[in-house]
Amino acid sequence: MGVSIFSPAKINLYLAVTGRRADGFHDLVSVVAPLDFGDELVAEAGGTGFTLACDMPGVPVDDSNLVLKAAHAFVAATGWKERAAFKLTKRIPLGAGLGGGSSNAVAALRALNQLAGGRLAESELSAIAATLGSDCTLFMKNAPVVMRGRGELVEGLPKTVTERIRGRRVLLFKPGFAINTAWAYGRMAARGSDYLPATEAEARLSAWRQGSAPAEGLLFNNMEGVAFDKFVALPVLLERLHGEFGLATRMSGSGSACFALLGDDFVTGPVLALIRESWGPAAFVREVRLI
Repeated sequence: MGVSIFSPAKINLYLAVTGRRADGFHDLVSVVAPLDFGDELVAEAGGTGFTLACDMPGVPVDDSNLVLKAAHAFVAATGWKERAAFKLTKRIPLGAGLGGGSSNAVAALRALNQLAGGRLAESELSAIAATLGSDCTLFMKNAPVVMRGRGELVEGLPKTVTERIRGRRVLLFKPGFAINTAWAYGRMAARGSDYLPATEAEARLSAWRQGSAPAEGLLFNNMEGVAFDKFVALPVLLERLHGEFGLATRMSGSGSACFALLGDDFVTGPVLALIRESWGPAAFVREVRLI
């Protein structure tokens, strides 16, 4: 018996890192939206242990992968005696800030819960997800959410707010290089000047939520400072996309993936040509929608 689970990517429409905590993690306030684009995880029950196969070179398939970490956490929580073989069809690029690994972990929890006959409620799955990684809990929701703490505190948004987000066309693009998340946060801590005070972060978010501005009015990411200083190809292209096409652009998470919000009638051909011209054939480009 096997199950197949869609494992979506995400983008941070709003990301305010507010400071470093005593435990080494960072506190943040972020509005995150899943995409209709992502990976596919198949789990088949059987065998004597958990295994993982992946079609993308460079993805670890040992116990360092969050899929297998999620599987072991599920067994520890439930006492389930069966085991499973996972097959991951990977479409989300690595080192992109799109949450691929965290999404895969949640997909693994959902797959095993189905195979085990639904032993755990959503709240119990969410509790396990929170132990696996800072971005995991958000993928328990299939809608835009606000993340706080280190990412484990997730708040849903009212319908009147999500209507300004869901269904929007987005152009997703990533250069041929990745950005290490640990490096980015470590650099923020070393610089100490990029944080946004929590009161200001909440005030900015509250003002947008209480108003009527579209998603373009929400965009913010204070992790861009450390990324843009080292990887100048990012700000150079984003500035051209804004200046030449009037697009609202942002980097997602710690990068290196970026995105642009598109109007319903926007023609992307010239933008795609500029991205290819700027970042070369190794660039990843995909039009998606927010869900």
